[in-house]
Amino acid sequence: MKQNDLPLLPIHLKLDTGMHRLGFEEDDIPELVKKLKEENYFKVVSIFSHLAASDDATLDEFSQKQISLFNKIALEVETFLGYSVIKHIANSAAIHRLPEAQLNMVRLGIGMFGVSSQAAEKGLQQVATLKTSIAQIRLVKKSEAVGYGRHAIVTKDTKVATVRVGYADGYHRSLGNGVGKMLVNGNLVPTLGNICMDMTMLDLNGIDALE
Repeated sequence: MKQNDLPLLPIHLKLDTGMHRLGFEEDDIPELVKKLKEENYFKVVSIFSHLAASDDATLDEFSQKQISLFNKIALEVETFLGYSVIKHIANSAAIHRLPEAQLNMVRLGIGMFGVSSQAAEKGLQQVATLKTSIAQIRLVKKSEAVGYGRHAIVTKDTKVATVRVGYADGYHRSLGNGVGKMLVNGNLVPTLGNICMDMTMLDLNGIDALE
């Protein structure tokens, strides 16, 4: 089979317009499109880039420079190739903050998880909830310690719940010793002691709950 008989492989070109993570820079484009046309193995189906600070209004000037540079390079590529392609640069924040960045399509990333710098205004909702159950409830007396390393010493008699979730389940160890909190019967309660591999202890003082 000759090369000309083979279907062209669809590819997507990423441009670096200022984030400096991945992508071709403007100076790379002349050589890139020359090779694409000479070798004739590929068909560019989309050109895209990534905005570095679309969630920060104080950096909108930088975002506008990225959008302008992207449009300029994309036009150069299309002109050289002789056909139009899909173009996209808008991430979650840009979708609602920078409408001029909504070109042929947009990329909803972190927004899919209900997270945004302006979530309240845009009505984003959480898409996942981690639930567990209480394995045991005990009364720990004043001055006793809870958990590995004895990092949590209670200052009064304390009702402690042990729940079935830990760092092996993705509940990070940094959330121990009151940093993290969980909802128990609608009440927000703090963690007690270090997070264990598959267990976490909670301060249940004043909270009605059953094992």
